[in-house]
Amino acid sequence: MSRTARGCWLFGDDPVSGKNFDYRKDWIENQLKRFAASFGIDLTSFAILSNHFHLVLRARPDVVETWDDSEVARRWLMICPERTDANGDPMTPTQSELDRIRSAASTIAEIRLRLSNISWWMRLLNQRIAQRANKEDDVEGHFFQGRFKAVPLVDEEAILAGSVYVDLNLIRACVAETLEMSDHTSAQRRIESLRTSKQPQEEQPNTSDDRKTTDTSTSSSSPQARRADAFLSPVNLNEAIATPGPHPSESGERCSDKGFLAISEEAYLELLDWTARQMSAGKPGKTPADLPPILKRLDLSPTLWLTIVANFSEVFSTIAGRPEHIDHERTKQTGQRFYVSRHTRSLFGHAA
Repeated sequence: MSRTARGCWLFGDDPVSGKNFDYRKDWIENQLKRFAASFGIDLTSFAILSNHFHLVLRARPDVVETWDDSEVARRWLMICPERTDANGDPMTPTQSELDRIRSAASTIAEIRLRLSNISWWMRLLNQRIAQRANKEDDVEGHFFQGRFKAVPLVDEEAILAGSVYVDLNLIRACVAETLEMSDHTSAQRRIESLRTSKQPQEEQPNTSDDRKTTDTSTSSSSPQARRADAFLSPVNLNEAIATPGPHPSESGERCSDKGFLAISEEAYLELLDWTARQMSAGKPGKTPADLPPILKRLDLSPTLWLTIVANFSEVFSTIAGRPEHIDHERTKQTGQRFYVSRHTRSLFGHAA
């Protein structure tokens, strides 16, 4: 998560300056598309609000290992291009540009590490947005508060809760009433793709919509590349039929075609909708008599589930997961166990 500095809403309707910066959300989403197509990192969920944004990222060094030196060099030059076109988009690297990287063993090895490093993703993303916004505002200094905050998700429950927490951010902040109205979120993109896939080909919407044409980095004409969620990691792991391995993306719009949850996309969206209805006063409909199957399978009570999603950042301040799973993790700096608050332990203890 990254939050803007200056006490301003620099991605939305800013009451301090009186200006509207909603268009900057497009800047971020377009960068996410470019990064998802070039980094060895899966983007599973995102939400862009008026003064901060959330991402759920999965580093994929196993996918990077499947790329030869030329592919590594090409991808890096699409992230940090030596030449750009009139729109500022990366131009296809020349052989000489590729040679300058792939001919140096130490350089290519360092870039391989960077391509699956989440810190490099966030560093370059925030740098691009900050420089562009500061130039537009004719100011200098920090655009974001610090670097970014990251919370590791160590088990399936944490991944599911973290993803739902991110996708429901706009509803939780009373910015949107439904998932469909939650602009600039992964949930909205998945719903758009699901709707389009269920329409006859001749009835599919014209892609002249601004949201679908702003980004010009996509050149593939495959059905997958035309999906609104083409740059996102698929939801379903397909554990029953998928073969082991990295599964590099076939469309080239994302790092891999490997899902991140053991449920279908439809089931995930149903769980999002069910959770949103419990959290938003005045929403239509009643709580279903039967719990969503995913909560039964994960042995999460509805009370515990809603508490986690509604207060994710408070329940999990530095690392997310069941306390017994967190207890097996160690910090990189000191090798010590992570602290789990008494409140968090009591929540899961009560559920057990």
